Amino acid sequence: MRRILLGTAAVVALTSAAFAQDEKTFSYAFQGELKSLDQYTLNETFSLGTLGNVYEGLIKRDGDLNIIPGLAESWEIVDDTTWRFHLRKGVKFHNGNDFTAEDVVFSADRVRSQGSDLTTRIPKDAKFEAVDDYTVDVHLSSPNPILHYEWGTWGIMDKDWAEENDAVAVTSATSAGEDNQNYAALHANGTGPFKIVSHEAGVQTVFEANKDWWDWDNRDFNIDKVVFTPIAQDATRVNALLSGQIDMAYPIPVQDIPRVDSNPGTDVLTGPELRTIFLGFDQMRDELKSSSVKGKNPFKDVRVRKAFYQAIDIEAIKKKIMRDLSSPAALMIAPQLYSKSDQFKRYPYDPKAAKALLEEAGYGDGFTVMMDCPNDRYVNDEQICQAISAMLAKIGITIEPNFQPKTQYFAKVLASNKYDTSFYLLGWTPGSLDSWNVLYNLNNCRNEDGTEGGAFNLGGYCNKDLDALTAKILTENDPDTRDELIGDAFTIIHDDVAHIPLHQQGLAWGKSTNIDLVQRADNELMFYHIKKN
Repeated sequence: MRRILLGTAAVVALTSAAFAQDEKTFSYAFQGELKSLDQYTLNETFSLGTLGNVYEGLIKRDGDLNIIPGLAESWEIVDDTTWRFHLRKGVKFHNGNDFTAEDVVFSADRVRSQGSDLTTRIPKDAKFEAVDDYTVDVHLSSPNPILHYEWGTWGIMDKDWAEENDAVAVTSATSAGEDNQNYAALHANGTGPFKIVSHEAGVQTVFEANKDWWDWDNRDFNIDKVVFTPIAQDATRVNALLSGQIDMAYPIPVQDIPRVDSNPGTDVLTGPELRTIFLGFDQMRDELKSSSVKGKNPFKDVRVRKAFYQAIDIEAIKKKIMRDLSSPAALMIAPQLYSKSDQFKRYPYDPKAAKALLEEAGYGDGFTVMMDCPNDRYVNDEQICQAISAMLAKIGITIEPNFQPKTQYFAKVLASNKYDTSFYLLGWTPGSLDSWNVLYNLNNCRNEDGTEGGAFNLGGYCNKDLDALTAKILTENDPDTRDELIGDAFTIIHDDVAHIPLHQQGLAWGKSTNIDLVQRADNELMFYHIKKN
């Protein structure tokens, strides 16, 4: 079945040759699929970025990731717990409906509803009030200086359109590939510079420029059509680029960068990404769901977690798998996003010490555990998991591999499927580009179904002292005091071995030389920065 699916994608890529040669059409391929058109379904960079060309937030981020006005022309803090947003007038949704304050209030409720994977975009107790058609007040229970930081990936939806098409409910990530998706998962109606004219999940999605876009006269692009084709197989994706069948492909496997760069008509854009790749453990269940250990959970013991950490040769992964296109990480956040990150160091690679820790914890003979890992989401994700499996085998840990395409992977491990994982690899870019996002989403205590606390803390790590610090960080306005608090919080996480940070992966985008585009450090491809020469 996998060969059939890969073959189908390759055939579609081959039929895209005409698109690539059209001077007004931009054709590109990514390793994974765009499964749902509902931006609230999956908190994943590729989906959010792609749909960010169709749906717009109250704020946007420019090519350097600075916050700029979006559907809100301006905003102000009325008092410590009230924000006011002044909306753009004359904005139309793709179906011709007017954009007004009621759409913002509706979207604020919908993004926090059952099935949404973006519930942390807005505090649960925040109240949105439509003061008039073009003014929205947000009432908070406590100060929040970074309230709007993540709103560039919270797209505003048309209330009337959603209600008319029975699309008020969000199709969850678990249901995203099934027949019971609602209308919004299969159709899109945003305010953005591009609109979707056809979509066949796993095969092709076609976008057209929206000439009624509110900022059309100031546009920074000259393409009028975009064709996206998912091509999972690295070799097929690279060959489609080299042969001119598509204009752009990403990611480019690190071993293929020289070939793409030396090929006439193509080149590679590389740069640092803000995403941290890491490993996580189920620390909530009293017994792991997928392990040979019965009656207890070895990952509740910090010695076991540290043993796993010290068994991993991160420099070998950097050199042999990532071909130096990665930066080993000591924290769960990129150093560019936290000024005091150099105060933290990785635990040293030391298999003997790791083995001794397992022995001390009562697991000297090792144990078996399943590892969940995507194989089409991050750079060399499957190879990384295979290497880690081999490294852990040296200290007596047997990994049962469960390496899947991202659609199945996320459907299994997220809250919508009750966090069905014992040991996993995940990547995270803080949407706010701020430490609080990482502390809260990945490390704060949560309940069993993720409706309270850190919804993306898949393993359920919990430390009440950390939670208290996270709450202080959210409301602290003084930057120096805030940085000290963040340092205290990361110290707790480091000492507890809450997770195992691996590295920040590098970006590698391959493109035709006649294409100009912006490679953002958050790995989002925005069509409105693309020019075809």
